[in-house]
Order: sequence, then structure tokens, then C-alpha cells
Amino acid sequence: MPLGIDAVIMAIDAVAREAMLFAAIGFLIGGIDDLAVDLVYLWSRATTWLKPAPRRAPVRDGGRLAVFIPAWDESAVIGQMLRTALARYAYADYRLYVGIYPNDPATLAAAGAVAAEDARVRIVINERPGGTTKADCLNAIWRALLRDEAEEGPARAIVLHDAEDVVHPDELGVMAAWLTDHAAVQIPVLPLPDPRSPLIAGHYLDEFAEAHAKTLAVREALGAALPFAGVGCAIDRALLGRIAEARDGVPFDESSLTEDYELGLTVAMMGGRTRLARARDVDGRLVAVRAYFPASLGAAVRQKARWMTGIALAGWDRTGWARGGSAGEHWMRMRDRRATLAIPVLAIAYLALVAWGVSLGAHLAAGTPLPAPEGMLRTLLAANLALLGWRIAMRMLFTARAFGPVEAMLSIPRLFVANLVALLAARRAIVIYLPTLRGQRPVWDKTAHHFPETEGSTPA
Repeated sequence: MPLGIDAVIMAIDAVAREAMLFAAIGFLIGGIDDLAVDLVYLWSRATTWLKPAPRRAPVRDGGRLAVFIPAWDESAVIGQMLRTALARYAYADYRLYVGIYPNDPATLAAAGAVAAEDARVRIVINERPGGTTKADCLNAIWRALLRDEAEEGPARAIVLHDAEDVVHPDELGVMAAWLTDHAAVQIPVLPLPDPRSPLIAGHYLDEFAEAHAKTLAVREALGAALPFAGVGCAIDRALLGRIAEARDGVPFDESSLTEDYELGLTVAMMGGRTRLARARDVDGRLVAVRAYFPASLGAAVRQKARWMTGIALAGWDRTGWARGGSAGEHWMRMRDRRATLAIPVLAIAYLALVAWGVSLGAHLAAGTPLPAPEGMLRTLLAANLALLGWRIAMRMLFTARAFGPVEAMLSIPRLFVANLVALLAARRAIVIYLPTLRGQRPVWDKTAHHFPETEGSTPA
């Protein structure tokens, strides 16, 4: 073999080995972190089994609830969403506030048609043309609520929803039951399986099944703040008013791309308790918000990039580390932001796989054996393989509980889809985040939505 070719192959081997070593160490840290969350969850479940957690039946009337629904370019779904909510809610006293922009006549027409039929729908037109930010739209609704309260008295709580959400009949009743001694309530969010996109839209099923059955429960068990999902959450009116007073009269931060996440942390910072309310109706179905999630790669990347920008990147400088907070609080905030570390590790891991493939081809062409992993690298790979097996098993378990065995099997290939979406979203997140460091205001980078076509296809 010519000396030059031998040197090239040795260089490729070195790149593959070092990249794999770096990635293996990163994966080990992340795997141990995930395993620790699983162990805390199992411990909390065992504790609950020995001492069952309190359950509360949904109430029929616990005071007026104001449901805030920001809607920018949502003419395709807002009418169906409002009619479904009005037909389903079993709660007595509520009002649906729909925030719309003056330059969005299609959404105004769709929502206005429902408002003309039912006085429980209140149309709020933003003073600014859209789209601004979701928080700005919510603040416009807040100001409309204040005007109504001047005549009708204060609401009991504010509930947040999106224009594509499919609500559960018992949702408001469950929230009202827990708001008697809690400042906020979050019910689970479960994506609707989308037959058009079993892999891209489907990977949200796995993530939310695990996040809203395990991760939020672990945060609650540790006494850490519960971030809101932005939908299916209710906040005590008095506490939200206090937050507004601290923010120049409006409760939602218009400079944030993830105002819902930050609002949950703010509630905890102000001493409010948030309850993760996992309840079942008389038919045994989980009381949860359901919705279709992005079905295309581009839409999923845009959505994940917004989440990553607001939580993993801006979270470092916007919400900090909860000075004086518990170890559990710091741990959970680190997990929220670990994408900033995990994405480079994942990218280098894929680089290592490519390098090993090139190395294999080079050794086959040269007729020399491919060097096998040795020493610490071999041990790390074995440990990571075991942790990966555990991670896949846990994800399948939670997906199966929420969506059945078929979706649980699909969760395996969807791990690779989730990684691809995360890698592409990380690049976009950096592009979005850097201008905000120079003072540029964020914009509402929303995705198109669709709603189940018929009543029979909108599961409760």
C-alpha cells in the first residue's frame, strides 16, 4: 500500500475514533440524565401506589372562566374549533375570547359567524396588524377582559387555548375543581394521530405522551416549577393580575417566543402552585387537549426552532436559574436547555457514523482490517447501547399507554425522525435567536393548522 494512502486511512480512522469518543461521552451524560428522570418517576409512582394521590371530580360551576384563543391566519380551523368547544363544554359559566387582527378578514369572518350565533363568543380585534407575537395577541384579549370585568365583575381564571385545539367536555370542570387551592392547572396535551404523516407528525405523539405523563409528573414530585404547554392551562385571575401589574399592565411578555413556558415559571416564582391534573371521564378517557401537529418536515422544523429559541437559548438569559431554588429546580431548567449541548453531540455522532463508513470503504478497498473500538470507547459504547435500549423501552411504554401498540412500534423509527427535526431546528433557532440579542423583536412564526373534519373524528 502506498505510504500516502496509508496515512489518509489512518487520518480517517483517527477522526472516526475521536468523534465517536466525544459523542459517546455526551450520550452517556444525556442517558444518565434521562435514566435519573425515569427513576424519580418510578419512585413517585410507587409512592402514589402506597398512598394514592387525591382525585377531584369535575365541577359544574366554579366561577366564570375566560378562555383566551389567539388567532392569526386561522380561518381554516377557528370556526370548527369554536363550535366544537361550545357543543362540548359541560361547564356552566365560561366565555371564549378570540383574538383577531384587523388585516385578517378571513379569520374574522369565520369566528364572527360563530359569535353571531352564540353570545359566549367574544371577538377581540387587535389594534396592531398581524402577525405580531402570540403574547401581543393574548395581551389584546386581556385588555378586552378588563373592559368586560368593569361591568360584569372579575373572572375566576383565564384558560389558554390555540385555534386548532379539540377540547374535552370535562376540561373546564377539572380545572375549576383544582383552582380552589391552586394558582394554576395544566391538563395533558395529546397530539392526534395523523394518517397523512405517521413519522413526522407522529413523533409528537411520542414526545408528548412521555412529557405529559412522566416529565411534568417528575417536576411536580421534585417541587420544581411546571411550565405551561400554552394550551389546556388555567391561571388564577388574581395572580395573573399581579403578574400584569409587574409588567406594565399586561401579563404576557411580548418579547418572548415561548410566553407560555415562561409564564409557568413566573407563577412558581410568585409563590403560586401549579397542578398537573390527570383525570379520566366516566368512560375512562383521559381529560386532555388534542390537536393535529405539523405533518411536514418544514413545518415541524419551524415549530421546534421556535421552542428551542425560546426555551433552550433565550431561557439562559431571560429566566435564569431561579436564584435560591432547589436542586430539583436547577436540574429541570438544565434539562430544558440541554438542547444547546445535545445538538452538537448529535451532529458529531452523525459525523462519526459517516467517518466510520468512509473508513470501512477505505479499508475494504485497501484490503486491511477495520480497527475495532477498544478500551474506554468500547465500554462507553456498551453503556450507551444499554441506555438506548432502556430509553426506547420507556418511550414505547408511554406511547403504548396513550396511543396503543401500533404507535408504540412506530416510535422506534420516529427516534431518527425526531433527531433530524432537532438538527435542522437547531440551525434555524440560532438564526432566529441572534437578532434578538441585538434588540430585534420576535415575530409570530406560526404553522398552518387543520381540524378534524367531522364530529365523529374529534375524539373527546
